[in-house]
Amino acid sequence: MAKMLNFEKIQRVTSKGQITLPAFWRKEFGTNQVVVTTKGGKVEISPVHLSREGEYTVFDAIRDNKGKGIKAKDLVKMLDKINR
Repeated sequence: MAKMLNFEKIQRVTSKGQITLPAFWRKEFGTNQVVVTTKGGKVEISPVHLSREGEYTVFDAIRDNKGKGIKAKDLVKMLDKINR
């Protein structure tokens, strides 16, 4: 990875509370996974590099629920049934 430059950019937050990470940032980090944390009144977005070994999708709304999301509590119930 090339040396990272410090960079600041104002991003608009959509009515759904979403932001778009510019493509050049995503390419620079070489991952499509990020972790979002808050520290002292700031939001920090950091790249996550996951190993492909053992990685799998638990829930895909398009595949598993006709494009509709589900509530976290409902996903937990589904996973509990699997673990029995």
